Amino acid sequence: MKHTLAIIGYGGMGGFHHNSIKEKVGCIRVKGAFDIRPEAMAKAREAGLHAYGSLDELLADQEVDLITVATPNDVHRPLVIRCLEAGKNVVCEKPVALNAAELKDMIAASRRTGKLFSVHQNRRWDRDYRIVVEAIRSGMIGKPYFIESRVQGSHGSVSGWRGQKQHGGGMLLDWGVHMLDQLMDMTPEPVIEVSACLQKVFGGEVDDNIKVNLRFGNGLSALMEMATNCFISLPRWHISGTEGTLIIHDWDCGGQIVQSNNQRFALPDEHPDWSEYYINIADTLDGKAQLIVKPEQALRVMRVIDTIFAAEEQRGGISCQI
Repeated sequence: MKHTLAIIGYGGMGGFHHNSIKEKVGCIRVKGAFDIRPEAMAKAREAGLHAYGSLDELLADQEVDLITVATPNDVHRPLVIRCLEAGKNVVCEKPVALNAAELKDMIAASRRTGKLFSVHQNRRWDRDYRIVVEAIRSGMIGKPYFIESRVQGSHGSVSGWRGQKQHGGGMLLDWGVHMLDQLMDMTPEPVIEVSACLQKVFGGEVDDNIKVNLRFGNGLSALMEMATNCFISLPRWHISGTEGTLIIHDWDCGGQIVQSNNQRFALPDEHPDWSEYYINIADTLDGKAQLIVKPEQALRVMRVIDTIFAAEEQRGGISCQI
């Protein structure tokens, strides 16, 4: 069965969704887009899409059964709820909400309407992450007890609306939500302790350099770092396990595994694709699969993000059960 999708918010990410689906997801057709900016609508027309004159027009289109919300973060909640209540299935860009309370309202609307609702956590299909998952699954490093996950760059500031607090900007909600989703996807144990340092070096009103420490119920500890002014980057991943150590240096996925007997191994050969996210959405709608990125998982991540912001305000660690 082929599904018809429309996009709300045709900026950089809206265009990314359109192109990715058009090129690699044959079971979904992107019909049109709506954006409050005339220049964005002109861009959608140039890309061959129908430019809806209003949100009401989009929601009234009976051909559209799936909507992707790719707007600034602060308007996700009202848009998602309105789309669900209009009888549409919804994919929302991350971060799905500004806090857990907003996401609870969205989940309630999904349950009330019986419509599919998912968050575009596409970086579960990143090659580096899938290498980590496979190395742990196969037992190559034994049981992991310390995970370091980093995204570091040297641009110096968070640009556009992502640099504005009112729109839900900042590195924690931009990159941190991906890194948390990855950690919590492979670690079902509850988070029991959080400490954080969120600095505003160049970002003004939003965090742009971050260190977050998490402790899980099974004894696993994790360190997340995000930086916009780092000129000598540390490894993307460094994982200590009971039987060995894994290192992935960067996005090119160079690295190795060294086991406790000093044997060295190449990293697992993984080649996922982000298009698998939308293929799973279509298969779920057709009753052929279970949803991979569930809203309840996103709620767990948002609860941790709420706790990270609280830990920064208190300048100390917070015990929790998330």
